[in-house]
Amino acid sequence: MKLIFIHGSGGCKEVWHYQTSHFSEAEAVALPGHPCGEPCTSVDSYVEWLRGYIQNAGYVNVVLVGHSLGGAVAQLYALKYPEDLSGLIIIGSGARLRVSNIYLETLRQARSNRNILEDFFDKSYELIKPELRDLLLRKSLECDPAVFLNDMLCCDRFDIMDQVHEIKPPTLAICGSEDIMTPPKYTKFLASKIEGARYVIIEGGTHMVFAEQPEVVNKAIEDFLDSF
Repeated sequence: MKLIFIHGSGGCKEVWHYQTSHFSEAEAVALPGHPCGEPCTSVDSYVEWLRGYIQNAGYVNVVLVGHSLGGAVAQLYALKYPEDLSGLIIIGSGARLRVSNIYLETLRQARSNRNILEDFFDKSYELIKPELRDLLLRKSLECDPAVFLNDMLCCDRFDIMDQVHEIKPPTLAICGSEDIMTPPKYTKFLASKIEGARYVIIEGGTHMVFAEQPEVVNKAIEDFLDSF
């Protein structure tokens, strides 16, 4: 199987370091604009970019692993092109990803004040080991703040609540118990609506649980893949 890891809003492919190091058939993609090129302006257009990437590479037996915005991309991909996928892993995401206006306004301010973004990432990554945290802080600030805002607007418009039950590929949903951006109820909802789906709530994990507790997350992924 070919595991394709998709990062979240304003993110970078390096965030999946512990997963791509562990799984031999894994690849993490950098979405357009992160930092190279122009970002897509909808989850749907990110899906189309990703499908083109996968088809051009000739990958088969693909398992998509998406975090947050990447989880939205993975879900919509599974709805549009289920024949392409062998499985689906959704981490810290949901069938609807509303973003508060206060948060969006903060990101608008960050376009002219990068210190706001530095503070955000510093708090988001505080439970990640320094060896990776320092790299992620550096890489995250390479991305234009406007791209982060764009991604959050993509999330805010994303809503497949009335379609999520149509997802067919085998599905695993993972969430940290302390995730306040996409709380565990989002993950439990996905598992309740997608036939045969399973979920794992990881105690003490936040929105970045896969980088904070990689051994636990990798084990959950392995168990899921072994169940096919």
